[in-house]
Amino acid sequence: MRKAFICPGKYVQGEDELLNLGFFVSTYGKSALLIAHKDDVARVKKQLDETAKNYQIEFVESNFGGECSRQEIARLQALAKENKCACTIGLGGGKAIDTAKCVAEGENLIIVPTIAATDAPTSHSAVIYTEDGAFEDYAYFKNSPSVVLIDTKVIAKAPTRFLVSGMGDALSTYFEARATQMAYGKVNAGLPCGVTAGKTKPVVGTKTAMALATLCYETLLEEGAKAKAANDAKMVSPALENIIEANILLSGLGFESGGLAAAHAIHNGLTVLPGAHKMYHGEKVAFGTLVQLVLENAPEEEIYEVIDFCLSVGLPVCLEDIGVDSISEEELKEVSEKSCLPEESIHNMPFPVKPEDVAAAIMIADRIGREAKGGCCC
Repeated sequence: MRKAFICPGKYVQGEDELLNLGFFVSTYGKSALLIAHKDDVARVKKQLDETAKNYQIEFVESNFGGECSRQEIARLQALAKENKCACTIGLGGGKAIDTAKCVAEGENLIIVPTIAATDAPTSHSAVIYTEDGAFEDYAYFKNSPSVVLIDTKVIAKAPTRFLVSGMGDALSTYFEARATQMAYGKVNAGLPCGVTAGKTKPVVGTKTAMALATLCYETLLEEGAKAKAANDAKMVSPALENIIEANILLSGLGFESGGLAAAHAIHNGLTVLPGAHKMYHGEKVAFGTLVQLVLENAPEEEIYEVIDFCLSVGLPVCLEDIGVDSISEEELKEVSEKSCLPEESIHNMPFPVKPEDVAAAIMIADRIGREAKGGCCC
């Protein structure tokens, strides 16, 4: 059996860590291409100026256009070459981070998230869009980021909804890794499937990845509500520190080396519903997690443990919570079929899944979630 695990070269998290960004740049050279939206640069300009002065390095600002498109990637690669940048920095949210990954192509890459909304910062993959913002392709690189640097004071000052969305994304990690492990499903840990004696040999997860995924879930249950309160107060606390680590590091390592299953596939299906477009990735994944638990007939106590957690931090537990006040049979069919496309991670479940199964699980999860909120299910 072929197992694999992938992770960043270095993960550093703490208060005022942005002031040490210049040190990490200096380990590569004297200048770095800074890929960040102008608003994110403005938020941390004082820290950037101070660390550049302290470590005698230069940030080459890129005027990032906001979209991880092939045209923007090519422009920024030319800019880095022209300025002889020794490394690339992705600072901000998902699109700046993904663009930096594509520009760096797996070499000398520093990721500096300013929100803890997803587990993408630690991964070796990115999503490429057209210039108009439509999905185009996935990109994978030979290495994970060289450094992931997180300033928890910056995260604490971001809107709480980002942190809660990150908890929704992290919530699926344990359950998807568990399903993948039971199915001996493939994981995206940076190695291609090998071929032995003419047969495909999949890459499966490690015990290490499963342990991290389990710790991720345990941390959410123990610290989630307290971390939300700290973020609401714009203050760093031990609970907030722990949830940032769960959202970014534990979930990131857990999903990439532990595997994805139904929750993320169902998220992808839900994206066809116009009402869900305003919702963040992690918010839809949270409801997808509940649907996965229904799909696999999880114990009642486990389903309600997840629902209670979601309600305690403000994550969705029913369709209405993700902006879908009603769903037609045609829409439900479209969501279910998209969730079950051949390339989707739902096929990492330890049993065959058909669109009809997903449709039923969505409606049952919706009913259970509404009942738990005290709503009418008539």
